[in-house]
Amino acid sequence: MASPKSFLGPLFERAKNVTDVLTLKRARAKKWQDRTIKKMLFQARATAFGQFHDFESILMVEDTVAQFKSKVPITDYDGMHGWWQREYQGEDNVTWPGSTKYFALSSGTTQGASKYIPVTGDQLKSIMRASRRQLFAIAKTDVPKDFFTKDYLMIGGSTELNFDGQKYSGDLSGITTRNLPFWIERFAKPTEEIKREKDWHQKLEIMVNEAPNWDVAMVAGGPAWIKMLFERIIARYNLKNIHEIWPHLSVYTWGAVSLTPYKEQIDAMLGRPIHYFETYLASEGFIAFQTKLHSQGMSLVFRNKMYYEFVPFNESHFTESGEIMAGVHALDIDEVEAGVDYAIVISTSAGAWRYLIGDVIQFTDVDACEIKITGRTKQYLSLCGEHLSVENMNQATWQVGQQLGFSVSEFTVRGLKHGGGEMGHRWFLSYPNESPQPDVAQVKALLDEALGVLNDDYATERKHVLKRMEVFVLPESDFLDFMDLRGKLGGQAKFPRVMPEGVYGEWIEFLGSRYQRDTFA
Repeated sequence: MASPKSFLGPLFERAKNVTDVLTLKRARAKKWQDRTIKKMLFQARATAFGQFHDFESILMVEDTVAQFKSKVPITDYDGMHGWWQREYQGEDNVTWPGSTKYFALSSGTTQGASKYIPVTGDQLKSIMRASRRQLFAIAKTDVPKDFFTKDYLMIGGSTELNFDGQKYSGDLSGITTRNLPFWIERFAKPTEEIKREKDWHQKLEIMVNEAPNWDVAMVAGGPAWIKMLFERIIARYNLKNIHEIWPHLSVYTWGAVSLTPYKEQIDAMLGRPIHYFETYLASEGFIAFQTKLHSQGMSLVFRNKMYYEFVPFNESHFTESGEIMAGVHALDIDEVEAGVDYAIVISTSAGAWRYLIGDVIQFTDVDACEIKITGRTKQYLSLCGEHLSVENMNQATWQVGQQLGFSVSEFTVRGLKHGGGEMGHRWFLSYPNESPQPDVAQVKALLDEALGVLNDDYATERKHVLKRMEVFVLPESDFLDFMDLRGKLGGQAKFPRVMPEGVYGEWIEFLGSRYQRDTFA
């Protein structure tokens, strides 16, 4: 019997010659979306959610999409929680046909609290289908012909999920890795024993030990964790770069955070250039992935039981705290414009219906349906109308690092209101552990200047209302140790860019245990 590796090479070589169906015109995408929502409504019509919202009557109307928007309100996790809680307690046919075996535990960067997102069998199939399409897209680049016969290293959450006798819960990456198809499982690394390890430090140590036994061509995972792994391997084996141990490494795929703060450090550990492909895989589903080298955006995934809507992210549709207003109109794929911030709303085969996922995106190419993530609905900073986006913050901190010669891999900011109505921002930026601490006054001046150039609203408010700006520059280890303390190392976990109130209190307490307590009062 032929081994998986013997047939994978020809399979992906054929994929290079397949007509490119990933670059779409909006008209075609709109037709696909209309068909998708009709099929989903029909499939879920007998569920408790479908009966409550009368999916049967929605399907009887000629303009099904308009009727769907009229009958089913836009909601968020709090709005879906009651329905999903019934599934979590073992009830079948609640928001999607059948029973739900898996629940993804979200990293909770916005509110700081964990959320349980259903992952149905249909949703797992959709994720695997989108993953396969992404591999086909990579195959059509100039990667070596034997690329997919090498090892694929996935740094994700533990596959040792919590089980209560009925259902499993844990990190989405652990759930998907646990359900890999045979043709990729056979050459996916690390081994199942390592994947089950819950302690990130122990998992990292084992992967460093095993690194010489692997022939890795592609790595996937959060930039902070990939960077840490590369550093440990290079140090352990006294290497000049990671290609000395993995000569065939050609591709890195990542998602969830900006690569910019980490890319220079990762590039410095390579022996030659590799290809970078961004992925938009959230706990709620596989939404988009980069299909072309050096593209500024990711292609939305269509024909995969995912229906998208877009709400302009502005003061007409959202409050200052990021809450969506009642009765707002969501746009379809054929109504969006390039360069406009939209909160993305999804309906999925996991039983999420008109669900406000919390991400803010822009279309970089409306005809090709390519997007980029610009922030979170509740991780914008706007105490008094400055409207700072995470993208503004990423660019500004990167510029500061470029100007002063160090990498800002982690940062967070908290808006504060002081006595007498005075407002301000308190910033915490990282610098590499092995480097001397940058001059804080310089960092503050350059950061303030960069934010003012990137965002006119910020520049205006700094002159009139935002009178205070505090900046603390801390070793990168402080950020990682805090995540470790909260059990957030590895997997999909990431440091919140705009610090929620509850987490902020823990952060200040943590820093107070390391430095003079009154420093951060």
